Amino acid sequence: MNIQHRPEPHAITMDKPSDPAARRSTASGETSSGQKSPGQSPSRSIGQRHIARALWYVRPGIAEVRHEPLPALPPGHAQVRTLYSALSRGTERLVLAGAVPPSEYASMRAPLQAGAFPFPVKYGYCATGIVEQGPPELVGRAVFCLHPHQDLFLAPVAMLIPVPDGIPPKRATLAANMETALNAVWDSGAAPGDRIVIVGAGIVGLMVAAVCAKLPGADVTVIDVLSERRAIVEALGATFAGPADMAGGAAADGARDADIVFHTSAHPAGLATALACAGLEATIVEMSWYGTKPVEAPLGGAFHARRLRLISSQVGQVSPGHRPRWDYRRRLTKALDMLGDPVVGPVLDQLVATEIAFTDAATAVPAALTGEASGLAPVIRY
Repeated sequence: MNIQHRPEPHAITMDKPSDPAARRSTASGETSSGQKSPGQSPSRSIGQRHIARALWYVRPGIAEVRHEPLPALPPGHAQVRTLYSALSRGTERLVLAGAVPPSEYASMRAPLQAGAFPFPVKYGYCATGIVEQGPPELVGRAVFCLHPHQDLFLAPVAMLIPVPDGIPPKRATLAANMETALNAVWDSGAAPGDRIVIVGAGIVGLMVAAVCAKLPGADVTVIDVLSERRAIVEALGATFAGPADMAGGAAADGARDADIVFHTSAHPAGLATALACAGLEATIVEMSWYGTKPVEAPLGGAFHARRLRLISSQVGQVSPGHRPRWDYRRRLTKALDMLGDPVVGPVLDQLVATEIAFTDAATAVPAALTGEASGLAPVIRY
């Protein structure tokens, strides 16, 4: 998912990359001075100052945990003890690789990011935790925040969304992905009864499927090369189609002449498949972000004869049809609420089943973000 920059309330700066007070621990467990780091210990306080630990991407393929002091709690802010944070595998893979184009440095900045592209940068936007200090009505509440991977943080109260009762904090880390899916469905104009195809059964593709499958009478098909995604796709109320299915059969029939097609695989071959599934004058919604990678789009053949409409969808702006009435907070609050669906919610728990201990994040997160890693993106457990 590509979050991109969105206007948010003023946020304090937690740390600067050059701050000598920020201690660094790498996979070896040593600080930048060569001494053993306390990176395996919980965040602590010195007097009244808390020391937090945060994951930074410091050079291509390399992450490290830095220790940084938190300032005194400013007015209008709250202190949050993190429980989980989710990796946005597509976007963070590009950030870790240093593949954010210079032209997009400003637009790709996460709401509470520290540092600057290409490196070092503290990135991420899918955190849930418990409010320890702040407004009385929030203290002790579980909240979602668009914050990087950090065990203890300060954030503007306006950026904290209370997690509804009944939604586990780990599932709540999917709120930003659900927000992306909701915005894309708005962009697409998908309606009840439509034949809808999603190419790519990663987290974002599955979230789109979850939203579309709730449209009355909609026929929803998810296409992916990994047959192990079939069970979760069907549990969401959609039909799964793999390469063998696309060669013929009922599943392939549901993927032809689609009214709406969403492409989420981030592979040129997936885009070609999406274009091939679209019916006459259909809309293809491109949700993948490729960074600096050139992408071939097969716009020959029947593309013009079928009068296809290829559009982008990006969560950095509220969909135009809703923008006059919806702000970012209303959209994110609705996305978080949708995670509490009594049927879909437990299925979505499978998306966040794999955990990385924060103490292992310096090595385990880069491994999870490499091109060779398989499976759905894990969450960091604090």
